[in-house]
Amino acid sequence: MSIEIKISKKRIPYKMAMLYLSKRVEEVKKGKNRELLWILEHPTTYSAGISFNKKEILDKKIKIIKSNRGGKITLHNPGQKIVYFVIDLNNRKKDIRKLIDLVENSLIQFLNIYKIIGKKDRKNIGIWVNNKKIAAIGIRVSKWIAYHGCSINISNNLNQYLKIIPCGLSNKKVTSILKEKNIKIKNYENKLAEIFIKNISSI
Repeated sequence: MSIEIKISKKRIPYKMAMLYLSKRVEEVKKGKNRELLWILEHPTTYSAGISFNKKEILDKKIKIIKSNRGGKITLHNPGQKIVYFVIDLNNRKKDIRKLIDLVENSLIQFLNIYKIIGKKDRKNIGIWVNNKKIAAIGIRVSKWIAYHGCSINISNNLNQYLKIIPCGLSNKKVTSILKEKNIKIKNYENKLAEIFIKNISSI
């Protein structure tokens, strides 16, 4: 099955990306377009999944954009990379847990390139480094079309997380590749896409 790989160099506004994803989901449902893997960055945006609580907003001045993805409130900002996808599970294994494992494994494999050991936590979805969250996952499934995806902190401003309780976890901190290794990585998007495509092709 052919998956379109889209890598955006310019930052894409969150609402614009959501409209694009929604349109693509409907096209894939009707067999009018290919599956999609889309790597991008957003301008600074706080998005809230379907299970968020208003108490998780610490700075009441910030604007929250509600999303139909799973999960709670999170931050997207420059230096954080987003991996969105639209995957037709009708043509694959109809196993949501396996899909989440695939996403988690892909993120761990990407971190391994930079000698960062990422770990899963069955109680708290996402990828963790030294008990700090480095990648978040939020997925929605409609008629076995899985979409949305994950974010991974590369070199973003982590102080902006202080305005929320990220992912509803008040006792956990966040981190990034820059913070863990003090390196600024470049030209990694193709490698990130390659890892995800290889793993998606296995289901």
